[in-house]
Amino acid sequence: MSKKNPIPQGKYVPATRFGNIIYTAGMTPRKDGVLIQSEKVSANKPLDYYKDSVLQAMSNALIAAENLLEDQEKLEKVLSLNVYVNAEEDFLQHTALADFASEYLFEVLGDAGIGSRAAIGIASLPGNAPIEIQLVAGVSS
Repeated sequence: MSKKNPIPQGKYVPATRFGNIIYTAGMTPRKDGVLIQSEKVSANKPLDYYKDSVLQAMSNALIAAENLLEDQEKLEKVLSLNVYVNAEEDFLQHTALADFASEYLFEVLGDAGIGSRAAIGIASLPGNAPIEIQLVAGVSS
């Protein structure tokens, strides 16, 4: 049974499939279309302060990808994970935040959940979201 897709915030779809590859849109930490956190990531706050946002964004991406699977198919391998961090200039722990997303994928998909990854610090994100996650995954039947 599929879960409800994240609500697009513009004219796009949550995920696109081409053959056996699924590409998700960038997913921010929205629940029912509403950001659960809206602020830049600060070096003055513990990493766990942002964990729920990372997990929500990661969950949104995974749901969008899984909703494109046909019967008997599964996500065989995470091919690429991009974690965009809306960070204040002095924040330097981008990869530690990205680890929350990788750990979530490992819990859900096992070894198949670990692929290549980029953790990218940026100046801003839509709605001042702290995190945006984009996932590329391979499908098998």
